[in-house]
Formats: sequence, C-alpha cells, structure tokens
Amino acid sequence: MNIKIEFGNKIKTLRKNAGISQEKLADLAGIDRTYISSIEKGERNVSVVIIEKLSQALKVSIKDFF
Repeated sequence: MNIKIEFGNKIKTLRKNAGISQEKLADLAGIDRTYISSIEKGERNVSVVIIEKLSQALKVSIKDFF
C-alpha cells in the first residue's frame, strides 16, 4: 500500500477516535479543511511541520502516525 494512503487512513482513524470532524481538526491544527481531506485521501505529501500540527491537534505522539 502507498505510504500516503496509509498515513491518510491513520489520520482519519485517529480523528474519528477523537470524535472530531475534519473542520474541527483543521481549526485545531491551523490548516484548511480541504487539506485535511486531501491528506485522508492519500493525495498529499505531508511536511514535518504539518505532521507536528496534526500531532498536537489530535493530542497524540508523532510515532502514533506510523
């Protein structure tokens, strides 16, 4: 499986487990909702900066993404 798809699936799972919408995650991470959607679909190469923002927003360790 493609790493972008695997990462996107992990973000989606963590987001749903946290009980938050894409809009709420985007707000917490300070990024656009459409960017969250693209990540979850495996359409984006995600930078370390975005990974850190998502980690903080989801209140998980970066290692939980992999």
